[in-house]
Amino acid sequence: MLPRTYDVTSRRPETARNRFLAASAPRAMAEPVQQPPQPSGGKRKGKAQYVQAKRARRGEAGPRQLEPGLQGILITCNMNERKCVEEAYSLLNEYGDDMYGPEKFTDKDQPPSGSEGEDDDMEAALKKEVGDIKASTEMRLRRFQSVESGANNVVFIRTLGIEPEKLVHHILQDMYKTKKKKTRVILRMLPISGTCKAFLEDMKKYAETFLEPWFKAPNKGTFQIVYKSRNNSHMNREEVIKELAGIVGSLNSENKVDLTNPQYTVVVEIIKAVCCLSVVKDYMLFRKYNLQEVVKSAKDPPQPHPKLGNGKEAKLEPEAKLNQNDPSEGKNNQQVVPENNEELEQTKPKSESQVVHEEGAKPELADQVTEGSKSNENDHS
Repeated sequence: MLPRTYDVTSRRPETARNRFLAASAPRAMAEPVQQPPQPSGGKRKGKAQYVQAKRARRGEAGPRQLEPGLQGILITCNMNERKCVEEAYSLLNEYGDDMYGPEKFTDKDQPPSGSEGEDDDMEAALKKEVGDIKASTEMRLRRFQSVESGANNVVFIRTLGIEPEKLVHHILQDMYKTKKKKTRVILRMLPISGTCKAFLEDMKKYAETFLEPWFKAPNKGTFQIVYKSRNNSHMNREEVIKELAGIVGSLNSENKVDLTNPQYTVVVEIIKAVCCLSVVKDYMLFRKYNLQEVVKSAKDPPQPHPKLGNGKEAKLEPEAKLNQNDPSEGKNNQQVVPENNEELEQTKPKSESQVVHEEGAKPELADQVTEGSKSNENDHS
């Protein structure tokens, strides 16, 4: 019997099998591992397909991301989207039940109509099945449903069977009157009446019919355009505003631009490849639809003291009542009021002359206002 020989490197008995494995190991490491061919065109299934199937099994329906053809409410928040969605559901359900009544749900255990027919042919049975699937999908749709917006700190709530402008205006109007803060994370709440693709030609075609209820003759009003873009680099702000302003002007020549207190505000929100449009009222009154600012009490600006003809300030009645307790202030304020008739006679012609000058300056001010409005229109366009 011959003695066995050992490989120095591996310390294994040098047999025929080991010699074959040692010779084939470098070759196997050098060659790349071939993956088995995939059935669908050589591409693996994406994670989104598995997520959609899982949601379908759980009974969720409707779109899960912002896309053209949706209506809803665009909400901005402060670094906490999950809490923002919770606050939005609570607030919208509260005022939605107030305006439209409580949401009605259909019993899931109720059998769909037409399921008892057993003698129908195959085609009729297939049509019934498709109808039952559509009916069950409609039953699962909720009045408010959160979808992916495509931007950070932005939440989009899809609405069904309600008018977003009226609902959001009702919420802000109530908060403006009561000054009661109801949210902590939500910042702005903008209604979205329509969505389209975020390309200039698509936006122009969509806006021509979308803006008719507010600006087409005989309807008219002052307006401004508010533009905001997120995660989009191919749209130009000036071009969009110019085209939309031209469309509003073509619908009715009496529609005018007003950047201080417009009757209507055209809101343009672009996120990725989706453009969200809406027309809202009281945009400046409700602090640009900011729920945190609308509940704050507006501070009245300090009123200037009226002046007499000689340039001296007149004494107001509230200050006179307050200064009765302080004799030193009362003496100082008594010097402001004319003491003799000569000073009164001197002040009368000066005040009349000032009135004449002011009346003479009215045409100049009117010209300045018209020029200012024209400049605002040019800047706006």
